[in-house]
Amino acid sequence: MDVASEHGRRTEPFESGVSWRTGGLAGFVATVVMGLVIGVMDLATLRVAIAGLYGFEGSLVAGWVAHLAHGTLFGVVFAGVLADPGLYRVSEWLWKTVVAGVVFGLVLAVAGAGIVLPIWLGAVGVDVGASIPFVTVPSLLWHTLYGVVLGVGFHVGDGG
Repeated sequence: MDVASEHGRRTEPFESGVSWRTGGLAGFVATVVMGLVIGVMDLATLRVAIAGLYGFEGSLVAGWVAHLAHGTLFGVVFAGVLADPGLYRVSEWLWKTVVAGVVFGLVLAVAGAGIVLPIWLGAVGVDVGASIPFVTVPSLLWHTLYGVVLGVGFHVGDGG
């Protein structure tokens, strides 16, 4: 049975589809915004930690490229999450999509930056003094911002 949303879109569970491009574009834009704020607050995060993941410690360009790739990919993952039959109508409302984006961003902050990042950096021999879990107030703020922009971008791009 079709369910008409308040925006005139028709969606059904299991047939809502995944907005891969929308997720990727929203993730890219969110990463640019987040990266600009990181650059103002703590440029070493991009230059040392993120670039160091790939053996380019000290390269701001490598840090930006890696960060943009990660953020865009996670935008695609976000689109996949919102295509889940239990969540397929979340993107019909801006506030729900933003809340979903913020939750997603905070999960990335704790799991990605807080756990995976220090393990990965240790494995490639980059010492940034990060213990596990490496959860900081700036990281939580940056990832919250990512989530807000991701949610807004996904909602707008998905026809909201």
